[in-house]
Amino acid sequence: MWTAVAQAFSMVFEPHTMLVMVLASLYGLFVGAVPGLTATMATALLVPVTFFMAPIPAVAAIVTATAMAIFSGDIPGCLLRIPGTPASAAYTDEAFAMTRKGLAEQALGAGLVFSAVGGLFGTLVLILAAPALADFATRFSSFEYFWLVLLGLTCAVFITSDRPLKGLIMLFLGLLVACVGLGNPAGFPRFTFGNVEMMGGIGLIPLMIGMFAISEIIRYVVDTSPPAEMVVEQVGNVLKGQWALARKYPIQILRGSALGTAVGALPGAGADIAAWMSYGMSKKFSKEPEKFGTGHVEGIVESGAANNSALAGAWIPALVFGIPGDSITAIVIGVLYMKNMNPGPSLFTNNPQNIYAVFLIFIVANIIMIPLGILCIKVARRILKVPRNILMPVILMFCVVGTFAINNDLFSIGVMLVAGLLAYVFEDNDFPIAPAILGVVLGSMLEENFITSMIKSDGNLGAFFSRPIAAALAGLTILIWLTPPLLALLRKIRASATAAP
Repeated sequence: MWTAVAQAFSMVFEPHTMLVMVLASLYGLFVGAVPGLTATMATALLVPVTFFMAPIPAVAAIVTATAMAIFSGDIPGCLLRIPGTPASAAYTDEAFAMTRKGLAEQALGAGLVFSAVGGLFGTLVLILAAPALADFATRFSSFEYFWLVLLGLTCAVFITSDRPLKGLIMLFLGLLVACVGLGNPAGFPRFTFGNVEMMGGIGLIPLMIGMFAISEIIRYVVDTSPPAEMVVEQVGNVLKGQWALARKYPIQILRGSALGTAVGALPGAGADIAAWMSYGMSKKFSKEPEKFGTGHVEGIVESGAANNSALAGAWIPALVFGIPGDSITAIVIGVLYMKNMNPGPSLFTNNPQNIYAVFLIFIVANIIMIPLGILCIKVARRILKVPRNILMPVILMFCVVGTFAINNDLFSIGVMLVAGLLAYVFEDNDFPIAPAILGVVLGSMLEENFITSMIKSDGNLGAFFSRPIAAALAGLTILIWLTPPLLALLRKIRASATAAP
């Protein structure tokens, strides 16, 4: 083990990897600080660049950029009342209210410091939980993986949308896209319509870049609202008073970090869901709930810890089972496969030095977040003054070049543009994108494990419930399916009983 740890240190702290992390940090801070450019979009745009990197620098670039982007989304939220990323939206009004009260330094400092603390907490859980789960996963066969994937898809529908029917529609759309091409157990061309280009299926990376980058460009083009003005000219010492906040709100920090890690580990949830849940919990259990919404730092402390801890939490199912915890790790899984770091228990046994390197990258990324975050806050005014009419065409150019570089064909660019247009239309009508992404990523895995299990059991469906772990996962999945209709029936019975004389 110690040999693998030493190898991990040498891989992470070699000059090339450290340079990649610094450059990725600056890139992530910039993307997160510009409203409308999400952390997922930052990851999608990074993928073509990682083609030319070794595995560890490639993972380091993605981890560092996303961690920085999630934090820096707080900056425009605090100064402009426009969240830079969805993860910052939960406490944007709170932070902006603090800015109006002259407390911008405290709000931004709390977002920075407690994002780093939450990120380190999530990393600790990742270090402790992932190897233990990997050891447990060695007992999994195709039966267990089938139910695990089904459970992940089910959770994505119910967690990421307050309208489960819309989430279910998007999930089936993603599964339909996953069926395209020859990549199925029978090797039979499906939904190709005679197009040779579609034989290889719909590429995940062009799809991701389209859904997260092109959709934002379209949103900018159709947006007619005037740009917001900054409230403050400059920000002072953001670290002042943060130790006092840490001593005043230790339970909130721990609760936000723990909730963020747990929510991040749920397939399809992610940092934005974690931040909203954490902010709501902070208000519910606060001794001063009446102060929320008026510029009270407590909610920012807890939610800031939650959104970054969720990033590390999302890597737990991604590394152990190959099931993405959020849209970022959905992209990461594709990168891991390209770099021969295939997710699963074998990753922990065959190449332990790579796993230890990933753990180290998370630790380093959250530590360097503080000095680089302070630098970003200092120059925030200049970052936020970048004209969007210049920035968006440049991003479009990178999208086109990056997508073309994957397979050197125009078909991928077409996929990207169509995916972007569809994602814009769906999001504009309140259809969540996350279930569709999970469907695309996990669709082939679901089908492959189902067919393998049916062959093993000679077509006996009872075999799916015959093994203890498979039966437990099946029971949990079916319980989640039955809960909404049972609750609806219960409410109907209670309403009838109340209405009766």
